[in-house]
Amino acid sequence: METPFGHLTYCTNIHSGESWPDHFEQLRRYIPAVKAEVSPDKPFGIGLRLSNLASLELSKAPALEEFRQWLRENDCYVFTMNGFPYGGFHHERVKDQVHTPDWSTAERAAYTGRLFRILAALLPEGMEGGISTSPLSYKFWHRCEEERKSVTEGATFNMLLVVEQLIQVRRNGGPLLHLDIEPEPDGLLENSKEYLDWYFQYLLPAGVMLFTEKFGFTEEEATLAIKDHVQLCYDVCHFAVSYEDPQVVLERLQFFGLKVGKIQISAALKALLPKGGRENVIAAFRQFNEAVYLHQVIARKSDGEKIHYPDLPEALAEAGREDVEEWRAHFHVPVFTGEFGALSSTRDDISRVLARQQARPFTTHLEVETYTWEVLPPGLKQEMSASIARELHWVLQQLDIS
Repeated sequence: METPFGHLTYCTNIHSGESWPDHFEQLRRYIPAVKAEVSPDKPFGIGLRLSNLASLELSKAPALEEFRQWLRENDCYVFTMNGFPYGGFHHERVKDQVHTPDWSTAERAAYTGRLFRILAALLPEGMEGGISTSPLSYKFWHRCEEERKSVTEGATFNMLLVVEQLIQVRRNGGPLLHLDIEPEPDGLLENSKEYLDWYFQYLLPAGVMLFTEKFGFTEEEATLAIKDHVQLCYDVCHFAVSYEDPQVVLERLQFFGLKVGKIQISAALKALLPKGGRENVIAAFRQFNEAVYLHQVIARKSDGEKIHYPDLPEALAEAGREDVEEWRAHFHVPVFTGEFGALSSTRDDISRVLARQQARPFTTHLEVETYTWEVLPPGLKQEMSASIARELHWVLQQLDIS
């Protein structure tokens, strides 16, 4: 839905269904109920997630026209998409395979290009569209620096091939479309420093060279085109797990003239670990140890040093370390509450990001992303549409919108 501070929605990766017919059935089941609760009198925006299979099926004209008709009939529109998970995302072990295939492959580029063609066909006239995507690859697949550099170069080149298509769309009178890079703990780009280093050491040099030759741009024109079409997906959960101050990150991006394509409104788990009596905290974390998604943990030691664990089991194995004062875990928990028994969440970071958006808007896309409903501990599960509506209402309250 459109608000004074941007278009607000939730990401439909919360819904199962890897084929388009199955996912469309989930949309028909839940979207009208959520819209009736949070946006009964205004068009409701959808943050669409399509697997590779679903994107192939929706690319066909009859399916696409059927969906467009459904959107019109239900007073809905699509303005953002999640292109991070390529394959299955529900009812199976995902873990690090959420990065497969990574940006070093032609498959990832083809999938993302297809998503953009679908988005361009669905996007309302005069509106910009964005697709969030993987931060190039998964860091632990590439152990040595030389290999990581090679993968980064290849991934950047494939990404620029997609950006070339987006530039051409705009030059032909089409909408502004941007690829929104989503840093994540243990991604090849996992924090703001790595994102900025990549942008200025890899993306801009290669892109300026490519687009000055391809389009006859000046260096300045090529730089501006890249900054328009490659933006940051600010996933609040991910940056919070890395202990990054939202204000510092956003000021840094503004200083370098880089844009935020989308805020993914999400919260991570966190807790202080007292030297004595931490058993209840560790027991609470164990409740969130499940086998589907990666739950990277970054521990903060008393001297400020950080310890990175690739998943919750590795952190639990070192739960007795007395030099550790705090854990933050990549588990997208509901945003409408900040307390989870002995644990709390990084929800305060959301409030700070949204306060900045109110004061000085820096994006037009806002998307709640809590995709873990199926694997939450039983006591936290509620009916799906009511839970989604509750999340959106909480965001509207933060933005002082009744």
